[in-house]
Amino acid sequence: MEEQLKDLIEISRFYGADNEFVIAGGGNTSFKNDNTLWVKASGEPLAQLTLEGLVALDRNKLRKISSATYSDDSFRREEEVKNDLNAAIIDPSKNKRPSVETSLHEMIRYNFVVHLHPTLINGVLCSRNAKNLSVKFFGDTALFVPYTDPGYILFKKLENEIEGYRSKSGRDPQIILLENHGVFVAADTTAEIKKIYDNIFAAVEKEVPGINDIEELPYNPVMNMVLPALRMMLSEDKPKVIRYRHNSLIAKYYQGQKEFNNIAHPLIPDTIVYCKTRYLFIEQSSSPERLLDSLRTQLPRFKNEYGYLPKVLVIKNMGLFAADDNYSAAESVLDVFEDLIKISHYALQCGGIKLLTPDQVSFIDQWEVENYRRKVAKATDAGNNLAGKTAVITGAAQGFGAGIAEALFRLSVNIVVADLNQETGEEFVRKLNSEKSSAWASFHRTDVSDHESVRSLVEHTVSQFGGLDLFVSNAGILRAGSLEEMDPDVFSKTTQVNYNAYFYCTKYASAVMKIQNEARPGYFTDIIQINSKSGLKGSNKNFAYAGAKFGGIGLTQSFALELAPHRIKVNSICPGNFYEGPLWSDPHNGLFVQYLRTGKVPGAKTVDDVRKYYEDQAPLKRGCRLEDVIKALLYIIDQEYETGQAVPVTGGQIMLG
Repeated sequence: MEEQLKDLIEISRFYGADNEFVIAGGGNTSFKNDNTLWVKASGEPLAQLTLEGLVALDRNKLRKISSATYSDDSFRREEEVKNDLNAAIIDPSKNKRPSVETSLHEMIRYNFVVHLHPTLINGVLCSRNAKNLSVKFFGDTALFVPYTDPGYILFKKLENEIEGYRSKSGRDPQIILLENHGVFVAADTTAEIKKIYDNIFAAVEKEVPGINDIEELPYNPVMNMVLPALRMMLSEDKPKVIRYRHNSLIAKYYQGQKEFNNIAHPLIPDTIVYCKTRYLFIEQSSSPERLLDSLRTQLPRFKNEYGYLPKVLVIKNMGLFAADDNYSAAESVLDVFEDLIKISHYALQCGGIKLLTPDQVSFIDQWEVENYRRKVAKATDAGNNLAGKTAVITGAAQGFGAGIAEALFRLSVNIVVADLNQETGEEFVRKLNSEKSSAWASFHRTDVSDHESVRSLVEHTVSQFGGLDLFVSNAGILRAGSLEEMDPDVFSKTTQVNYNAYFYCTKYASAVMKIQNEARPGYFTDIIQINSKSGLKGSNKNFAYAGAKFGGIGLTQSFALELAPHRIKVNSICPGNFYEGPLWSDPHNGLFVQYLRTGKVPGAKTVDDVRKYYEDQAPLKRGCRLEDVIKALLYIIDQEYETGQAVPVTGGQIMLG
């Protein structure tokens, strides 16, 4: 049994990792012996399935569902069936819910069942010629079942169909084709299941041309002026994340209303679960102004007609856009809708598209089981007001900036890591994205002393996430030295990075934040400069750094006054000495070494002497730590009545009067 369960996990991951077989964690797999059936739990993605993601059920209890009597009311009936299904769970303490299709897996008399939604096959199954083509491709080796509402009704329908197939052939079908739904393949080994799926694809590919050479098309910078406003227009309780995709296949269907109509309706249940039932097409896109005017007109009209704002927007010459509460959910919407485009494309080649009826669509949309899937598919961040927001942190490839980025990412904030150090920054982003999270981290190589580089950083952020909620101007350099030692070029570079860059960051970040506030007055955003205690008190033989930081607080107060009408809060955090980071502790060029070399600490003979001298200056006798700064940062973001402040985090070394 252990070996078979390993095989089940292996084949689940094999198919789950390929969007041509399943999208957004859909599909289902199972294994059974004489007494027990193990099935993928609802909401568990095949690609990451583990033994913990399986639900074990008592087969004797499962079989009772076939002969039980249930309510005539469809929604009450499904609730009763769900309760009986849950009653068959062997270990309810795991709090895993079995797939609604579990009874289908139980009735098929093979050890393994793998249910997928292959794009190419669904193109056939969502066509008007689905039944005829199924016979043409597979003859009597496959059982074709006309579309039936999922759940108990589909179970009973399949029960009758399989019984009829058995009476004719003396065996169970190994291929079951569900119109407007997907494919079941069953066998006693996973190797045989793979062989059957290979044969299915080979048979269809002979007759239905594939979609070849899909060309990626560029992001249109016109959207930089549109997405921040659109994001706010689509947001109700909390700001959305907007993701986009643009390629030659999508372009085929955004040329006009006629072309869009071919992709304007859901064809399989998954599309309804992730994308809802209606999608918005915007044809007026020649300029940001015309596009925004069209959105202002069409979005209220859409909501009035359908009762919700769209998750999917197809914009002429711009691409496909998806809006949802977090990055991973928006990506799933993109994946599922692009799959719908491909299915529609294939179906048009197979005699035309067969739409679901309004009643069929309504049943799926309102079905409790599918609403449960919606909830499981999204990461839950209850009580976390930062979840789904987007932040830029400069100088975030390592050290203090990386710590801030990581802390925010753990709070489900989308992160853009901005840094000159590309290799380190990209590796840091890979590490963050390897964690299970609803958020996403992106790297953008940035020279904060170059205003065009900062402009590019902000444009990148908008293209990735749709807007910007928090900008942390953290990048900085420190070069100590007396008046005699300080080279003018070093002084100028220190000023560019520590002072000028803060202006560049605020200039371009605030432009996006203003657009958001105009679309949704009252929405607060934040610009936070990581300053220093040296911005509050002069620093001996460190005037280049201290002068830039003093100037930074002047910028903070001035920016705060200018941006307050747009609900953009601007504040500085002034940490004490962060001794554990490379700025201080680097053995070759850290400040401990620099200060020892320049004689800034009288009588110091060693690096340890320098360290103790600075630790003793704080009443709390230690350096500043990352968690101290994070607490100040979160306070600043959370409150709505402080702006223009310089918040000391110095252990009492600096006390404001």
